[in-house]
Amino acid sequence: MTGTAPFPLTWLYAPGDRPHVVAKALGSGADVVVVDLEDAVAPERKEYARAATAELLTEPPPVPVHVRVNAVDGPLAGQDLDAVAPLPGLAGLRLPKVSSAGQVVRVAERAGAGGSPEGGAHPPSARGAGPPLYALLETALAVEHAYAIASAHPSLRGVSIGEADLRADLGVRNDGGLDWSRARVVVAARAAGLAPPTQSVHPDIRDLEGLAASCAHGRTLGFLGRAAIHPRQLPIIERAYLPTDRELEEAETIVKAATTQQGAQALPDGRFIDAAVVAAAQRTLTLARRR
Repeated sequence: MTGTAPFPLTWLYAPGDRPHVVAKALGSGADVVVVDLEDAVAPERKEYARAATAELLTEPPPVPVHVRVNAVDGPLAGQDLDAVAPLPGLAGLRLPKVSSAGQVVRVAERAGAGGSPEGGAHPPSARGAGPPLYALLETALAVEHAYAIASAHPSLRGVSIGEADLRADLGVRNDGGLDWSRARVVVAARAAGLAPPTQSVHPDIRDLEGLAASCAHGRTLGFLGRAAIHPRQLPIIERAYLPTDRELEEAETIVKAATTQQGAQALPDGRFIDAAVVAAAQRTLTLARRR
């Protein structure tokens, strides 16, 4: 998924109008840094944030950088796209407030359809092709259209939920009220052949126990990795999404058994394995290589 990790687990947001914070984020150990031109930037700072981000991306940064542009149907998104989409240091565009497949298609056409299949910075020969796109679903309508959005265009490489906005739109009073929407987006991503969605940010940067518990729950729902708003959240997220020692041991046993005998079989402890179980074990081993 990136030049440094087969499965990005940590996506750290940094406000585009604060270059010193972006610089710190680039050295934080995050798999991907997301420079935000939207919610984190005050209206009077939008133009400066856009210019500072464009300057950053004139050369490939040390880690993949995505840019969250302003709302796709708002007046600023076009200016954001024109400023950063052609730049060699851009690894992806995150599109907020997406609610229809047509919005994705329009952004892809404006940014230049295509991009690097690995989600990394574009080589010179591909700069005109356009960056990979990642849609943020933040309303009930967006969740209803999740599969249509996820399959809207080849340059769309991922979907995820903006939970703060979705919670407000639904009037949800507790975290469990979002689980149906979360599961629906996980299924839509899989059905469209995309990577598993990343979890939305945990807004309390001091609540590391709550973050760990929330990540564990997200993992059971099928998410992979999480967005963060502070570097102290990164090791908690990574630890939660890496395989445990027991999971790694089980995966090694399954893959070893599959190499010695083809087809479905029962392991000595009674567990039945087939091709789907083996594929899941192989994904676990790939993810464990980050350790």
